[in-house]
Amino acid sequence: MTFNTALDSIKTYEAGLPIELVVREYGIKENEVVKLASNENPLGASKNAINAIIQAAQNAHLYPDDSMYALKEGLAKHFNIPNNTLIIGAGSDQIIEFCIHAKANHTSKILMAKTTFAMYEIYAKAVGAEIIRTPSHTHNLQEFLECYKIHKPAVIFLCIPNNPLGECLGSKEVFDFLKHIDSNCLVIIDGAYQEYAKAKDSNKALDPKALIDTFSNVIYTGTFSKAYGLGGMRIGYGIANVEIIQALSKLRPPFNITTPSLAAAIAALKDEEHIQKSMQNNLEQMPLFEDFAKQNSFNFTPSYTNFITYYFETPLDSKEISEHLFKKGMIVRNLTSYGLNAIRITIGTPKQNEKFFTLFNTYLKKK
Repeated sequence: MTFNTALDSIKTYEAGLPIELVVREYGIKENEVVKLASNENPLGASKNAINAIIQAAQNAHLYPDDSMYALKEGLAKHFNIPNNTLIIGAGSDQIIEFCIHAKANHTSKILMAKTTFAMYEIYAKAVGAEIIRTPSHTHNLQEFLECYKIHKPAVIFLCIPNNPLGECLGSKEVFDFLKHIDSNCLVIIDGAYQEYAKAKDSNKALDPKALIDTFSNVIYTGTFSKAYGLGGMRIGYGIANVEIIQALSKLRPPFNITTPSLAAAIAALKDEEHIQKSMQNNLEQMPLFEDFAKQNSFNFTPSYTNFITYYFETPLDSKEISEHLFKKGMIVRNLTSYGLNAIRITIGTPKQNEKFFTLFNTYLKKK
């Protein structure tokens, strides 16, 4: 059977390894496995969100409200925006996919950082678009501007903060950059980790309302998978001017969000106390990972997310390290698929983090 030739150049996205795999492969008890690979909230979801899921499941036989009115109202209030500037997706990934299909084709160029979220490239290549990457691994807006002037891309991706490295552009430099971009170029700002950036440094916080009020060509995407602890519910959103939202809505399949997912997101959005606890845990635990890196002479990128990336020099090998930890029931993300000798570690609870440090120290002593 033949398939779309655009698929020939696409590598399958490597998701974080699941807990179930460790249980099956090594017989480790599920409650003894620690997963610090996929940037999930280690505190879990809000109890209010979990209760909402249970209640909503009673109506599992009914299709969800396809207008998603209640969630849009909640987000509109949260961001002080009109609800017609919102679109809801099965994770923010789906919103990004809508953007690519709405704006790009085989004649288009799409600009992104050298190292950033892998799905940008996958969605771009699926429509046959040409990928343009900046020279630097992290976001360098001068390089972005130079590439923009040369290539005139149809779409620009800015991941703020950046996954999988953790660095974060400041809001002022983002706004200054956007002033140089033509209104027909769609700029997708991926704010999946913005809650963490805002909690750490207010200068890194992006205001979606100010973005779309100032720039008609910008869409801001957010998610409930990270800070809100609802990765298993798969729900995200996009915020943009009405023209963009109307275009993307033509691509949204009916009932793309489940009833329990909608209920969970609505409840989670209201539970500010849970978000505050999640931010506090992250801010308190992140310095421990930075100190561990310094003690062992690992390079790392100062992170504005809920993860940190360690870079290694020979003879340390990220694949070997990841496999060693995996066999001990500790799942981290190996970044060799990004061309890096590095691992990305989600910031867990104090108990989870202590186990990581202990296991890693044991490995290092054997080297």
